[in-house]
Amino acid sequence: MIDHALFDPATIDAETKALNAEIVAAHAAQADPWSLPIEEVRARRRAGTQASPAMPRSPRAETLTIEGPAGPLALRVIRPQGKARGAYLHIHRGGWVWGAADEQDPWLERIADTCSFVCLSVEYRLAPEHPYPAALEDCEAAALWLAGPGKAELGIHALTIGGESVGAHLAVMTLLRLRDRHNLPRAFRGANLNAGFYDLGLTPSVRLWGEERLVINTTDLKCFADGYVREGIDRRRPDVSPLYADLKGLPPALFTVGTADPLLDDTLYMSARWAAANNGGHTAVYAGGCHVFVRYPGALTERALELIDRFLMALA
Repeated sequence: MIDHALFDPATIDAETKALNAEIVAAHAAQADPWSLPIEEVRARRRAGTQASPAMPRSPRAETLTIEGPAGPLALRVIRPQGKARGAYLHIHRGGWVWGAADEQDPWLERIADTCSFVCLSVEYRLAPEHPYPAALEDCEAAALWLAGPGKAELGIHALTIGGESVGAHLAVMTLLRLRDRHNLPRAFRGANLNAGFYDLGLTPSVRLWGEERLVINTTDLKCFADGYVREGIDRRRPDVSPLYADLKGLPPALFTVGTADPLLDDTLYMSARWAAANNGGHTAVYAGGCHVFVRYPGALTERALELIDRFLMALA
């Protein structure tokens, strides 16, 4: 049950309000990303900006290369400090057009050490150079490898999957492909889905958000979808937008979203359909949380990460 009081602006704590104001101001002081060459935006993200500081790279990380649909596919691996209980297949954010597997190492280190999971982040191909379904095919290949020879190679049995924003979209689409194309509906025991983009036709909360860039805005999300899916493809096909797919037979999922996220409706709609499909799981809504708010330190983030820890540990 979702407490409707969570959506009352009066419930947003002072720390979250201040953070959101800082993020909006920092983005307003920067050049519009769509006015810059895409390679420059990618480089700026990697280096970090005032609006989106870079996360430190882990000295523990290694690269494992498997065969992908377009050649060698890199998986960034962070192992737990003790014996592994399972694995977490991570799919990064970035609108299908930005981001990389090494830009969220602290999250993966935390999961590795708290849950005793081997964490693997997929270096999938980016749009618009590689449009739909390239990224999905790479994630599908990584999941198939992990559910097959990867189990023995890593010495693990329990598999989980997850991601943020478009990473959550790709995680769900990967689960659907495993179910429909490979008869592996429960190869993964659970999904950690943070602020997913599940309707590329754009939900009302995306369309109505406007131009204020609290991490992302309406224009950003439209441009992401335009870059990923070529013109002429129905954006609401079930194999493009998982909100419209048959969701039966999928594993439990933890849905995480903040109320100050343009993609709020995507999580509310998808989590309701997930529950109606009798898949199990939980939906956690955080008052005032911006898009993927867990990348910014604070009390709200710690609450969300603790719940993610508990959810994943219960699946091992």
